[in-house]
Order: sequence, then structure tokens, then C-alpha cells
Amino acid sequence: MMAVLLLPLLMAACAFLGVGLWVICSHFLTADIPAAIGHPVKLRVLDCLFLLLLRWGMIFEKLRICSMPRFVRFMHDLRPLKEDPDVVVTDLRYGTIPVKLYQPKAFSCIPRPGIVFYHGGGAVLGSLKTHHVICCHLSKKSGSVVLSVGYRRLPQHKFPVAVRDCIAATIHFLKSLNVYGVDPDRVVVCGDSVGGGVATIVCQKLLDCPDLPKIRAQILVYAILQAVDFQSPSYQQNRNIPLLNWNFAFYCWSCYLDINPSWKSTIMKGAHLPAEVWEKYSKWLGAENIPERFKKKSYRPMPREPLNEAAYLETNLALDLMNSPLIAEDEVMSQLPEACIVSCEYDLLRDHSLLFKKRLEDLGVPVTWHHMEDGFHGVLSTFDMGYLQFPCSTRILNAMVHFLNKL
Repeated sequence: MMAVLLLPLLMAACAFLGVGLWVICSHFLTADIPAAIGHPVKLRVLDCLFLLLLRWGMIFEKLRICSMPRFVRFMHDLRPLKEDPDVVVTDLRYGTIPVKLYQPKAFSCIPRPGIVFYHGGGAVLGSLKTHHVICCHLSKKSGSVVLSVGYRRLPQHKFPVAVRDCIAATIHFLKSLNVYGVDPDRVVVCGDSVGGGVATIVCQKLLDCPDLPKIRAQILVYAILQAVDFQSPSYQQNRNIPLLNWNFAFYCWSCYLDINPSWKSTIMKGAHLPAEVWEKYSKWLGAENIPERFKKKSYRPMPREPLNEAAYLETNLALDLMNSPLIAEDEVMSQLPEACIVSCEYDLLRDHSLLFKKRLEDLGVPVTWHHMEDGFHGVLSTFDMGYLQFPCSTRILNAMVHFLNKL
């Protein structure tokens, strides 16, 4: 009888050890850990934990227990939220959209700045909980009212649901500033990764809304700003660097746009768009717009292959400005508010920030740029992770607070 009871436990233990061994082997065979990051062991541990969650999520998805994104989100949301005695946190709903409101407890005789925050995670991961401490810190250190938006994510909700949720929540907030004691002249949109891209999209979409307060500034932390070109220097140099390698980035992109993963190699070769599209946008996306110092390490320009029309029919949604705000026309870009841009050297998406920075500066839009020489994609989320926290995350938050306090 005891043997019958122990057998499932032994099988579960063997499965867990087997998956763990597979993850560790996969990490050491594929992951590139640059010495300049400074804490290689931490990054290896963090990447292995991340890969372990993804792998178990994929196993559960194949067993039809739950989807991979749902499993990973369930696991990363198990961590209890920390309370900050100096910040009041309120859970609200704007219609069907959950939001968290962060308000400093300290008395203020004047209206406070407002921040609308959109969390990262590729529309796959991330939640109101994963960025709770970051929002608390921003509210406390900048004396701002912060609204964090819990937009809907994959796999049930594909493009453009997440962006529309964020736009709707932002409009609701802008119409309620007096309720929260927010200065209408000091509202900032802010986000990391996909949330940074959403922040810019929101700015672009609200340009034609004269009845709403104008967005004062945008803060973009290693933002996703275009879904068109995957041959820039950072895509070659950082394709195997945690936490966002090329395979996971493509998974997020293809799921979000509902594109068949079989087009992966076609897209990498640039054969998913016609020559006239590349010609039109090369003036903004071309590698010549990236400073030379970012092209010295293992970058080789790649010729684009002839158009695959079937791929184009399925992937042309990437040209929508709600996916690629970086390729908006000059008339739109020149009206965008002042920007604080944070880029990381070891980030697959590093060049998005560099190209966006150049476009804004060329059009006379003020830009404050912080480049983290030891940073990687997702590093901000390690803030308050204890042993797994990277000093770079604190520097990014400090840069954000400094920018906010100067407005």
C-alpha cells in the first residue's frame, strides 16, 4: 500500500529533476552571459528560474491543464505584496480594467504630479503585482499619484486588446484628475518593455484629443517600439542574452499578432515585407542611424531576401502604428512630449531606444537618455528581489525619479 502511495511522488520528483536538468543544460549551452554585466552567477540563477517556469508552463499547456502564460503569471503572482507605510494603495476598476492607485500619505497643499504606468512582460507575463514595488517607489520618491494599469494579456487577448485597455484607462484617469488631486499640467506616461511602447502609443493616440489634458512627458525603459525589423545590430549581438532572447521575443511577437511561428526564419531574413516598405522606413530603421560604437561588436549587415507574399499577408499587421510607433510620420513624432529614454547595452531591443531617441532629437523633441552599460532586458523587475536584485535596477529607478522631480 505504501509503495502505491509513494509511486506518484517518486514520479513527480523524477519529472521535476528531469525538467530542472534540461533547463540547466539548455541555459549553459545557449545563454550568453557577458562579463560586463558584473553579476554572472545571479543572472544564470535568474535565467534558469525563468526557463524553469516557461518549461513547466509549456508542459502544462501540452497536457491541456492551463496555458503557459497563465501558469507563469500564477507563479510570479504568488509572492506577497509588500506594504509601504508612506503610500496608500487602492485597487480600483475602470469598467472591466483593473488598476492600482498609489498615493503618497504625506500632505500636499498643491496638486501632485500624475503617472500612468504600464507594466512590461511582452503581453505574456507581468501584472499589477510584479510591478507593485516599482510603483510604490515612484509614488513615494517623486510625490506622485501613480496609476498602474492591469491590461488584458495573452493567450486569450491578442492585438490590439492590451493597447486599447491602456488607452481607455488613461483617458478615464485624465478625466478624473481632480478626484485624485493631480495637476493636469504634470501627467506622465511610463512603462518598461512592452509597457514603454504602449506609453508612446498612448501619447500618439491622444494628440487629437483637445478636450483632455496634454501628456507632459513619457518615460520609456527598454521599450518595444517597432515590430518590423529584426536585423539591427542589437538583434545580432544580444540574441542569446537573458532574460529576453530571440526565441522568447519571437514567441511573444507571433502570439500577440496571431502569426504562424513557421514564418520565423522568413521574418529574420526580412522577406516578410516588400522592398518598397523597407525603402520607405529605412530612413528611420536603418543601421546608419545607430551610433558606430554600438556596431563594433559582432555586427554584420544582412541583405534582405526577396518577398514571401504569403508571409507578408500574415505579418503586415506589424506595420500598424499600434505595434510600431517608431515608424509614425514626422508630423506625429514632432508633437510628442518630452521623453526620458533608458536603454540597456545587453538588450535584444536596445536599438529601438537608440532609433527612437534619434528620431525625437532630429525633430526637436527634448530627450533625456540614460544608457546602462551593464543592463539587460528585464533588469528593472529585479528591484527588491533580494539576492537576485541587480544594482542597475536601482540606477534606472533613480534616473526615473530624478527626471520626474525636474518636471
